[in-house]
Formats: sequence, C-alpha cells, structure tokens
Amino acid sequence: MTDKSQWEKFFDAHATKYDREVFAQNTEDEITYLIDVLALPAGASILDIGCGTGRHTVGLAKAGYRMTGVDLSAGMLAQAHQRAQTAGVAVEFIKADASRWRARTPFDAAICLCEGALCLMTEHDDPWERDERLLANIYASLKPGGTLIINALNGYKIIRESTPEDIASGKFDPVTMIERGDAVTDTPNGATLTGGLERWYTPPEFVRMLRHAGFDIRHVWGGTAGNWRQQPPDLNEYEIMVIANRKD
Repeated sequence: MTDKSQWEKFFDAHATKYDREVFAQNTEDEITYLIDVLALPAGASILDIGCGTGRHTVGLAKAGYRMTGVDLSAGMLAQAHQRAQTAGVAVEFIKADASRWRARTPFDAAICLCEGALCLMTEHDDPWERDERLLANIYASLKPGGTLIINALNGYKIIRESTPEDIASGKFDPVTMIERGDAVTDTPNGATLTGGLERWYTPPEFVRMLRHAGFDIRHVWGGTAGNWRQQPPDLNEYEIMVIANRKD
C-alpha cells in the first residue's frame, strides 16, 4: 500500500468541515444549473469525478439520475455516504485516484467540479501528464456523445495576481503554471501545513488538452463555484468551466 498523498491527508482531515466552506453554500442552484446544461432524461447515468462529500452527486440522484461518485478521500466519501443515506437515495461511491481509474461500464455524462480531481498535484506528478491521464480516463468512461462538465483553475487570474517575488520564492512557477500553497491539515496534535500544489490552466491550453483527449468543445464559460453562468469567464475569475462531448 502506498502512502497517502498530501491531498488525501488534507481532505480526510477536512471532510467534516468541507460543507461549511463559502464556495459550498449554493449547492441547490448548482444542481439546477447542471440539470439544465446536461439536459438528460431521468434515469441517465452520471459519473461524478472527485465527488467529495457528494453534494452534487446526491442532489442529482434525488433528481432521478443514476449516480456514481469517485473520490480519493475516505473521509470525504464517509460524508457522502451519510448524505445519501439521509436523502434516501442509492448512490455508488468508489474510493480511487481518478487519474488512475476508469469505469468498466460507460456513462451518459460526467462531471468534474471544483477541483475535485483536476488541478491537484503532488510532488511526484508530472505537471502535464497527470491531468492528461485524468482526461483520457474520463473520455474512456463516457459513452460516445456523452457530455462532460468540468472546472479548471483559471490561469489568467494567477498570472495577473502573481508578483516577481512569488516567482523568485517558488510560490508560482510560470513555466509549469503550478502554485505552491499551504494545505492545512487538522491532526490530533493540531493543524499542520503540507505543501499543496495546484496546476492552473489558461482556457486555450485546457481546450487543447480536452481536444487531444478526444472531446468536442461546446462552451467555455465562467465557472466560479456558487456563481456558475452561461457566459464567458472573467479574467479574474477563480475557475473556468468547459462543456464538452466525447466524439462519436
């Protein structure tokens, strides 16, 4: 068994607090948005990649979709199981690293939201290959024509905000577009800081990656959690959202 990554440790420790985060307070509006954009009939199968505490997974299950959620963190999945039980819906939850997992039976659609799996790097990850592998796995997990709704960190924002001091200190690398932050992990001995690496993407780069994986791009929209809308992203927006389909 391999050691847990810093992100798995972080989310395990943060799981009981996650749903209190500011960005997690508009879940019902986000579910309505997803249903509108996906435009799928009741009973369609949807894969939630990096499902976390299941706030979208369970909401979509309540709307009549057959849901499967995949997440790296056992702590987050425990919260998701509890949410599904409270809501009285059946959801399949799978503990796995989505960059190394593929579905055996393809889905009608997939969602990968709020950096649930994308953009979160470890010291051992190649800054290009890791997310490319994730996108390839998503492609393989969809039926031909299946829809993908996916968020990525908006590279324009970090480029506009970073300073020469940030680059000199290693906080931000403009070559790899990786930001080195401090992921806070709560332990019995108190909070500890672990290096949290996040990969940011400019929209053209991310679109090219998706096309390379085999997707047709339908839309590139603003994607900041709690403020999803069918409009172009702002330069200072935290996330972008891409709507794509697996080619037939």
